[in-house]
Amino acid sequence: MGAIRKTITLTEKQDNWIKTRIEAGEFTNDSEYLRALVQRDQEYNIKLLAMKSAIQEGIDSGISKRTVPEIMKAVEDKMRADGRL
Repeated sequence: MGAIRKTITLTEKQDNWIKTRIEAGEFTNDSEYLRALVQRDQEYNIKLLAMKSAIQEGIDSGISKRTVPEIMKAVEDKMRADGRL
């Protein structure tokens, strides 16, 4: 994958923060730090979109006729079957 050069403007405080992270050995340079931030933002947004989709699916499914204990039991049964409980 090719690289694209960008020019950005940061405050002095932001620049000092990046330098602190580099000096701590967490990153080797500014570009690596910024790429990590972009990657983290991409991962966050993928999770956020999945959560929004799940919420909408729940809203669209309407009101359940099951009781809370019935729902809890179904969740426990599913978790046991998946090996998570």
